[in-house]
Amino acid sequence: MLLNWPMAETRGTRLLRRAGVAFVVHTYDHCEKGATYASQALGIPLERFAKTIVVDASGEPVFVVISGDADVSLKSVARLRGVKHAALADPADAQRLTGYLVGGISPFGSRRALATLLDEQLVTHDNIAINAGQRGVIIELAAADVVTLLDATVADVRA
Repeated sequence: MLLNWPMAETRGTRLLRRAGVAFVVHTYDHCEKGATYASQALGIPLERFAKTIVVDASGEPVFVVISGDADVSLKSVARLRGVKHAALADPADAQRLTGYLVGGISPFGSRRALATLLDEQLVTHDNIAINAGQRGVIIELAAADVVTLLDATVADVRA
């Protein structure tokens, strides 16, 4: 269900506005977590919908931004970060590091800047949809802007 009420601006949208980046805000009734639900609620294809996952790469947290239709390869993340082990971050740690609730984590405006690994298949789309930093608030912007603003490493991070 699409909602048209005005949402409070998030740290993520503030960062994008200050950077002069063009984006569109989409809102929906956040009834359940997950890219699949959000994609269906907004009518945005799942392969253009990004999930932001916090991964612990041998004690160093990193964002993995991956297409909603894919799973993360923790072995690939470890290899790309030059460490032996990577695991999904504990949800409480992810919330503490980012300042966002799980289900609303955005790589934009995170409390702590984290290195970002970006799914190489996701950036083949001109525009992608990604969480704005609040459950039920999604931003759609150019994939090239995501790469630039996050200084992201584009790589194969899929399982």
